[in-house]
Order: sequence, then C-alpha cells, then structure tokens
Amino acid sequence: MATALVTGGTSGIGAAFARELARRGFDLVLVARDAERLTREAERYRSAGRRVEVLVADLADRTDVQRVAARLEDRERPVEVLVNNAGFSVRSRLTDPDVAEHDRAFEVMMRAVLVLSGAAARAMRARGHGNIVNVSSTAGFITMGAYSAVKAWVTAYTEGLAGELHGTGVRVMALAPGWVHTEFHERAGVPVSGIPEALWIDADDLVAAAMKDLVRGRVVSIPTVRYKSLMFLARHAPRGGVRAVSRALSGRRSSSLQS
Repeated sequence: MATALVTGGTSGIGAAFARELARRGFDLVLVARDAERLTREAERYRSAGRRVEVLVADLADRTDVQRVAARLEDRERPVEVLVNNAGFSVRSRLTDPDVAEHDRAFEVMMRAVLVLSGAAARAMRARGHGNIVNVSSTAGFITMGAYSAVKAWVTAYTEGLAGELHGTGVRVMALAPGWVHTEFHERAGVPVSGIPEALWIDADDLVAAAMKDLVRGRVVSIPTVRYKSLMFLARHAPRGGVRAVSRALSGRRSSSLQS
C-alpha cells in the first residue's frame, strides 16, 4: 500500500490533504507539533482501516527536520507522496528589530521545505516515481511583507525542483491557494471580515482541485478561475500597480489588527 507524508497534517489544508489521500487508499505519515492532536487524528484514520504513523516534530528544530527527512529516505518504507504544508502567518514587519518570527518562518516554511523536498526527491528519483506538493500561496504573487516573500520563494523553489527532476518520473507542484476556509486565519489573528465570499474556497475542494492538477502534471496549481484570473493580472500588471494594491491591503490589515 502506498504511503503519503503530510506536514501540518492535523489541521487546515494539511488535514484536507490527509483526508483526500486516505480516501484514495494511501496510508499516512502525519507530522505536527501537537502530540495529542496527532494521536487523535491517527486513531480516526485507523478506525477507518488506514495505517498511520505519527511523527511529533517542530519543523523550526533542525534535528526534528532531519528525523522527518530520514523517514522520507527510508528505502524499506517508501513514501509516494510528500505534502509540505506546515506554515503560519508572519505578522512581524520587515523593519521590526526582533527577527525571531522571521527566523522561525525561514526554518519552517523555507529550510524545512528545502530539506524535506530534497530528501523525498532523492528517494523518489531512485525509484523512478513519486509526488511532491509544496503548499505556497497567492500571497507570493504580491508584496505583502515577509509572508509574501516566503511564499514567493516556495513557488520559485518548486519550479526549480520540477525542472531538476524533469523526466525522472517524479511530479513536483506548488499549490498556491487564496483565501481558504480553515482555522489558519483565526489562529493567526488575521482579520477576514470584508473578504468577499466569492474569494473563499473550501479546503476539501481546494485539495481535490490540486490533486487533479498534480495528475495533469501542473507545476503551479492555482485553484478556481477567479484566482487564476487575479494571479494572471498580478503577474502581468505593472509592478508599481501590484505594489500599490499590496500597500492598500497591508494597510487595511494593520488597521484591523490595531482596532
């Protein structure tokens, strides 16, 4: 039975990926920091007949990241699908003197993606097949501070990795969602009032669309026609205009956080 490893697999988009992969018959390796929640999720899947491993890991800890990487390269227990989903909103400003949150964002959403994708890619390339999905964001196409910069890197890195693995049988894709109905924004304290309902997508619908794009061989997946159109504009509009829109969105968010 094929196995999928999902980081941040107990909530939000990661949990939706775990549900979809289990539905497709995959056994699971769930990676997260919360041991209690991991155990609870694992038992739910096991009761439905799936085999589940849990790895309690903080991806800001390089030792923990290396443990997960070792699991991905375990030849006796191959992983067919890696979903790098772990992440969080970065609220620190680029000019803040305390860069602790930026350091953690780098470790979790950039370095861990680099290390885990690399480990998976080596193992999958040797077997001649496999799938890597790195969860990015449409925020990476605009310029709203650190989070946009991080997600822009994830998309560019994934495209580079896809090029390196071209012809090996390993599929690589960056998933760039917009606003998704999850607990992500609430946990991060990010205001969502005023976001038009048309811009929201259900997490399960997002993942279903992403899996279709993965099978089609898409390297960058932007689910929904609305977001495809918006990101086309973001990519091709004058950069000054993109920066102006980003400033307006950032200003609105800052005002909401302060109120």
